[in-house]
Amino acid sequence: MFSKPYNGTPVLTPDAYRFSDIQEVEKERLKTEEEEEYQLLSWWEIFNDSYLDTLIVTALRNNRNVLIASQRIEQARKQQSITKKDLRPKFGTQLQAGRGNFVQGLPGDDAFNLYTGFVSTSWELDIWGKFRSLNRAAKANLLGSEYAKRAIQISLISDVATSYFKLLELRELLRISESTLSSRDSSTNLIQQRFDKGIVAEIDLNQSQIQKAIAAGAVPLYKRQMYQQENALSILIGENPRGFLPEFELYEQEVMIDIPEGLPSELLSQRPDILQAEQQIVAQNYQIGVAKANRIPAISLTGLLGLASTELSSITDSWPAWNILGDFTGPIFQWGQLKDQVRIEEYRLQETILNYEQNVLVAFQEVEDALIGIETLKDEVRAREDHVRAASNAEMLSRFRYDKGVTSYLEFLESQRQAFDASLSLAQTKQQLLSNYVLLYKALGGGWISPEEKSEAEQAAQENTKE
Repeated sequence: MFSKPYNGTPVLTPDAYRFSDIQEVEKERLKTEEEEEYQLLSWWEIFNDSYLDTLIVTALRNNRNVLIASQRIEQARKQQSITKKDLRPKFGTQLQAGRGNFVQGLPGDDAFNLYTGFVSTSWELDIWGKFRSLNRAAKANLLGSEYAKRAIQISLISDVATSYFKLLELRELLRISESTLSSRDSSTNLIQQRFDKGIVAEIDLNQSQIQKAIAAGAVPLYKRQMYQQENALSILIGENPRGFLPEFELYEQEVMIDIPEGLPSELLSQRPDILQAEQQIVAQNYQIGVAKANRIPAISLTGLLGLASTELSSITDSWPAWNILGDFTGPIFQWGQLKDQVRIEEYRLQETILNYEQNVLVAFQEVEDALIGIETLKDEVRAREDHVRAASNAEMLSRFRYDKGVTSYLEFLESQRQAFDASLSLAQTKQQLLSNYVLLYKALGGGWISPEEKSEAEQAAQENTKE
């Protein structure tokens, strides 16, 4: 064979992630095999939300992109079956009936009938390994299509989880806006009564109406976004647009979660997009062998076995007709076309290697981004919570001070505004933190849906490496 065996593509990996705790990672590596296996499976269960679990399982079953990926796997499997059978001889049949006065291309004196029936066979000997290379390239493409489906599944799980948390955020923002609107409506009614009695100035009434209008404008805004988010989530799970009734609201979700992120070297064996890129290298490596084999003469064997007679009624009484032919065909001078084709395949191999290396670099970036995102968002959530407590207390004190005539209405309105904004910011930050947990697991490869799928993929990869 002209194809060189694939021995892996070396890439430089860091010893540890930039924003990880080394001691925590090493501690996690001491876990039992059962615990490590569990970390790979159903990672979204860390959120302890059965409603989210149901959405993800439904999406994996119904999402059209996953179903399309499954069809591509079947196509690749059949293509691999076709190329594998090119190694075997082909059989055919031929039946003919005719009349004429030509015998072996020369005209005769009288016309006659001719009936023939043959079974034919042809077999191109794979001496130079062309068909074996094609078969192994197809096998790599099949494995790559399976990794592509895994990548789509992981991306889908990530999209469902982040879309779900976004929906919880919008539900919370709508609740805050409605609560604020109700509070400001009561305040405006009270200020209106005081204005009617000449107790307060008109500017106080106008400022109260402005704050009420701001809250009133926020309600339809978040309501619209919430319904649109429900529509998007419905499509992700493969259903028509509908509403959702989560079991837990945003503030009931656990956001301080400890996640073992592993070591950078493990990333190469976990990310399906990286594994798919590597199978593209394997497939292209064998395409070079095919291009080289096309420069060498091909040896084929063909044969015929059948019957021939001038009378249809006596065809079975005639002597068997047979023929065996050896065929040796090959290029002599084609102006370097075949040599250039080899070079093209070699350039394509370099392209797939560079694509693989780029995928590795992007993978490390995505992990680092998610890690620093989680680390900083945890601090931000704590700060936002302090902000909400302080702003809520300030709002209460300002209202008390205003009612007692100690301070102006402007101070109370500013405290209201800060409390409203602080509550909105806390909800948004909590959603971002939850989504960053999802992004981290996606960046780490997401794990496998079931132990059986993980085992099948590992076995297929081992078989492909052996060949």
